[in-house]
Amino acid sequence: QVQLVESGGGLVQPGGSLRLSCAASRNIFNTHVMGWYRQAPGKERELVVSITIGGRTNYADSVKGRFTISRDGAKNVVYLQMDNLSPEDTAVYYCNANLKLIAASYDYWGQGTQVTVSS
Repeated sequence: QVQLVESGGGLVQPGGSLRLSCAASRNIFNTHVMGWYRQAPGKERELVVSITIGGRTNYADSVKGRFTISRDGAKNVVYLQMDNLSPEDTAVYYCNANLKLIAASYDYWGQGTQVTVSS
């Protein structure tokens, strides 16, 4: 089992920045693909960015050049730095940890943190 706790959401003006944090209950970065997803009202949850065990990242086109994922193995924390935010980034942001085994795949989710971009 893995527990994930997000923090860092809030209200920010367009063009502003926020940094989200996702604290894992144990060291999982060597076994799990980590990701940030978001879900806006009335829309499906979508991938924002993922980072593999080896450190390869995959960003959604809508956030490339503005968002940056990083991780701190000593603290078991994954970060999402969000710059130049726009109202379209308003959503609940979720941290995800995915464990892929030969015969199964397991997903763990945080509770989500609200990000609101508005003037």
